[in-house]
Amino acid sequence: MEVTNKFFQQSETLLLKHGGNREQEAKRLGVNINSLIDASASLAPFPLPTLLKKCINKGINGTALEIYPDRSYLALRQAIAKFHKVHSSMVLPGNGASELITWAARDAAQQGISILPSPGFFDYKRALRCWSGEFITSPLPLKWNSIFPQIFPLEPLKDVIWITNPHNPTGQCWSLLSLETLLNSKSLVICDEAFLPLVPNGEKESLIPLVSKYPNLIVIRSLTKLFSVPGVRLGYAISSATRLEQWQYWRDPWPVNGLAVSLGLTLMKKDEILKEQVKKVQHWVKEEGRWLHTNLQKLPGITAHPSATNFQLIESNDSLTQFRETLAQKNILLRDCRSFQELGENWLRIGLQKKSDNRKIIKAMREVISYIHK
Repeated sequence: MEVTNKFFQQSETLLLKHGGNREQEAKRLGVNINSLIDASASLAPFPLPTLLKKCINKGINGTALEIYPDRSYLALRQAIAKFHKVHSSMVLPGNGASELITWAARDAAQQGISILPSPGFFDYKRALRCWSGEFITSPLPLKWNSIFPQIFPLEPLKDVIWITNPHNPTGQCWSLLSLETLLNSKSLVICDEAFLPLVPNGEKESLIPLVSKYPNLIVIRSLTKLFSVPGVRLGYAISSATRLEQWQYWRDPWPVNGLAVSLGLTLMKKDEILKEQVKKVQHWVKEEGRWLHTNLQKLPGITAHPSATNFQLIESNDSLTQFRETLAQKNILLRDCRSFQELGENWLRIGLQKKSDNRKIIKAMREVISYIHK
């Protein structure tokens, strides 16, 4: 019983760190899950395109569930490689970006000490601990302007660096030129670009075109952020063929299921769907992101920080823990930032929503602030 309780306590800690836990929050609040506006997760608020729904239904009714996927995922690797203009041997699909982060961490642990910009995504630490990898954190400045892309502000002295572009949780987009300088001095650079396709003009800052030139570079992408289907679990890594061949040897067989493979093939082969979604999502980030930031700035006692992507950080001189809980009672979930080193209870992260929900969030925040200041 003690072991079981410890496991569930650890699970709850991970949920706090990740956000997006609508089911547990709905049970805790005693409400219907569909009544919640979940701004603790950062997902695009658009329905799945009809062709992708048909693809999933075809997979369910066809062979995707009846046969093992091709263990090498050759067709999917070729489709992704063609889209990014790299060789298929430099692509490895994974069970979401998280699985690939785990294998990147194994390489990182063998290369020396990792430096993790802080505040940052907790999963890098989780992955490094799997392999007893050493790491230190390097604090990022917590004030920045709204001109993106920005120059990466750290000059790490250690062997390995983990980059998130755009950065999570700050929303800063780093310039390609400033990141390339790291490749000339580090034994390994791991760049997580899961949110980059959502950033207006973000692809210009991608490190993928540099992978052929730098064998010490790993780029990790997600195929599900744009389409709000994180449950599908589909990501991919782009790196040297030798590195990815080793990962394939290390990992479990068939980590990517047949439905995910089918969805990925449809997206990459019919890339007009992907390009149209990118266009729609980037327009949403630009327009709604600007509106949300402007209105957050008007709230008394709140400092809203600029963001290039679909989430924004806010801070206050006072604790925002009760503020967040009061909003939850109004069926609005914001991201608790206490799990981000360098942040704490004075910070919250807000995932951009559709127009009507963004307005509900601002309205509810005004009401709570007015009540607090009575």
